[in-house]
Formats: sequence, C-alpha cells, structure tokens
Amino acid sequence: MNFLRSRARSFVYAFEGWRHVLRTQRNAWIHALISLAVLLVGAWLKLSSLEWAIIFLAMGIVWVAEFFNTALEAAIDLASPQKHPLAKIGKDVGAAAVLIAAGVAVVVGLIILGPPLLQKFHW
Repeated sequence: MNFLRSRARSFVYAFEGWRHVLRTQRNAWIHALISLAVLLVGAWLKLSSLEWAIIFLAMGIVWVAEFFNTALEAAIDLASPQKHPLAKIGKDVGAAAVLIAAGVAVVVGLIILGPPLLQKFHW
C-alpha cells in the first residue's frame, strides 16, 4: 500500500511541476499553442502512424528541453542568487538547448506536414 501511495504522490509532484512550467514560463504557452496547431493540422491531414510517432517525438523533445531548462534555471537561482558569469552561461546553454530542440521540431514539422499541406492547397 505504501508503494502505491508513493507512486501516486510522484504523479502529483510531476503534475505540480507541469503546472509550474505552464504558469511561469511564457515560452511554454508558445510551445502549447504550436503543439495544438500541429496536432490539429496532423489530424486534418490524416497522418500515418509513423508520421505521428515522429511528430510526437519532436514535440516531446521540445517539451522535455523546456522543462529541463526551467529546472536548471531554478537550481541556478537557488545556488547563485546574485549575478555570476557561470550562472549566466548555465542559463544561456539551457535556453540554447530549447532553441535547438524547437528548431529541429520545426524542420521535422516542415518535412512531414509541408508536402501534404502544399498538395491540399494545390501549390
């Protein structure tokens, strides 16, 4: 019974973290809106299972990068409340990771969604 309670608590903590990211990170809302748009367009285009898998992997990587970046920023703020050049590097590198993940996701989206969208609009 303790095992089940501790597993349930771990889910509660995870959802608290998710809520924190959505409440405090403006970029998370951008990710959410783009994710929703991609899901709607993908459904409209009737993507294959493989295409969906690739889209979900790309979106998941962006979300994971955003969550890790938020956690990294919080840990840096705790460890170094004052400005420090190494703290800046840590935060900048975390932000760069999100940027790279988002860029890769855009490329994946263009590769998968681009051709059928062009076909739908007869371009």
